[in-house]
Amino acid sequence: MVDATTRYFEELNRRGFEPTLAKTSGTLRIDLNEGARTTHWLLAIDRGRLRVSQEDREADTVVAVDPGLFEKIVTGRENGLAALLRGDMTITGNARLLVQVERVFPGPPDARGPRRPAGRRAC
Repeated sequence: MVDATTRYFEELNRRGFEPTLAKTSGTLRIDLNEGARTTHWLLAIDRGRLRVSQEDREADTVVAVDPGLFEKIVTGRENGLAALLRGDMTITGNARLLVQVERVFPGPPDARGPRRPAGRRAC
């Protein structure tokens, strides 16, 4: 059985390009910490082109988070930036990259209408 986190990263990899990240480049590693075990997801972004792997290597930004919380983030039941501000996850490196990547996380499941990219207002 494939969990929501795996589905999320597989979908990002299948997309190959994300227009909302067209001006973004860098690497983001998500470390899912569960006791003594850590699962790694590495997202490489090159001007919107996406590549996902499970490599444990250096990254511009590293986020450490509980797997259950991250599943809530990738299903839209939790906001990643709010979790970061609460101290429920930690970040090292380039925080700006995480703010930019937050655009590709889903909005709340009960939200109406499309999620607008950050900085745009409804007409």
